[in-house]
Amino acid sequence: MVHFKTLDNGVRLVVNTMEGLMSVSIGILVGTGACVETEEENGISHFIEHMMFKGTKKRTAFQISDEMDRIGAQVNAFTGKDLTCYYAKSITENAPQAFEILADFFLNSTFPQHEMVREKGVVIEEINMTEDTPDDLCLDLIGEAYYGQTGYGRNILGTPENVNGFTKKNIKDYIAKRYTADNIVIAMAGNIDVSAAEDLAEKYFGNLSSSSAQKREVSTECKHQSLIRNKDIEQVHIALAYPSVCRGDKNSEAAQIMNSVLGGSMSSRLFQTVREKLGLAYTVYSYLSPYNGTGALTIYAGVNAQNYKKSVDAVYKCINELKKDNVTKEEFERGKEQMKASFIYSQESTSSQMLLYGKELIYNDRLFNFSDKIEKINSVTLDDIAEVISLNFDERYKAAAVVGKLDEPLEL
Repeated sequence: MVHFKTLDNGVRLVVNTMEGLMSVSIGILVGTGACVETEEENGISHFIEHMMFKGTKKRTAFQISDEMDRIGAQVNAFTGKDLTCYYAKSITENAPQAFEILADFFLNSTFPQHEMVREKGVVIEEINMTEDTPDDLCLDLIGEAYYGQTGYGRNILGTPENVNGFTKKNIKDYIAKRYTADNIVIAMAGNIDVSAAEDLAEKYFGNLSSSSAQKREVSTECKHQSLIRNKDIEQVHIALAYPSVCRGDKNSEAAQIMNSVLGGSMSSRLFQTVREKLGLAYTVYSYLSPYNGTGALTIYAGVNAQNYKKSVDAVYKCINELKKDNVTKEEFERGKEQMKASFIYSQESTSSQMLLYGKELIYNDRLFNFSDKIEKINSVTLDDIAEVISLNFDERYKAAAVVGKLDEPLEL
């Protein structure tokens, strides 16, 4: 049973009661992330996510962790291009305590100066770790190659220079602009009573002042760039990006099935050709990144440097064959079943359900409808797949990124 309510101040609550379980996942989602940051702010959404755990008016950083551990709860957070989420999972009887701690650091963090100094070092080491993780570096680079250094091309972690320069005033100003009542969703999934969930939301968020998030235009322009990062490493990491469906597009389901056939599973063409048949890569896959007003399909492969050109040719061959021949009926049915199964499996996970319903409200301001989703998947035809393929691989907007011991970027 799914229940939705908007508090008087604009905060939205969604509860998916899943009977027969013994746990609850709770999330507080905010519609903000790297894409709405200015150049000077780049990295602040992620830094704030870290700093939220560093102490409130009633708890130190250690007490936040210790009290969650004492009730056996798991707590964490993540920042994306357009979403920040703080979440906890606990057994049902301890859900009120878990939510109180979550709400406390979300609403009452004090951002102590000594903790800020220490956490800047932690985040800069996270940035350094990405520099030492070439596949992550390559996927960051393809975002920049496709969107540029603004909007959805912004790096989530920011730069060491930005992180070092953030002040408590910067944090509070950004929270005032983005952590507003109309931009917050509380999502709960698991064995929790609706009235109890409403009481918790009202108790801790009911007094939050009504406010609206600052509007900020996010560029969706494709840059059609090929970028390179020279790194003295054994492998070459390759990424290609093509324009694809935006969030909520009528062809979303068809695009996901097409992606499954191309590179979204172990039976996909990319995996079976580039890895299994030719032995050119250990890791090769594709994925969709739908955003508001734009979207991309990204292909990634990590290959031996000696096989770099051969691997690129193999990837292009898979794409060209898909464009020429469409997908087979067998591939189509397999992709459909994979997509349906993933949504059905998510019905059995409190964490997945919390994020599924929370994201739908943040992104589209509506309740996720499981039956409608399955019906849309079932209604996709081979002609729909052909239409998506014809739209998806527009060479005019293709972008590329490579990381490795190379002198020149990949030719577009």
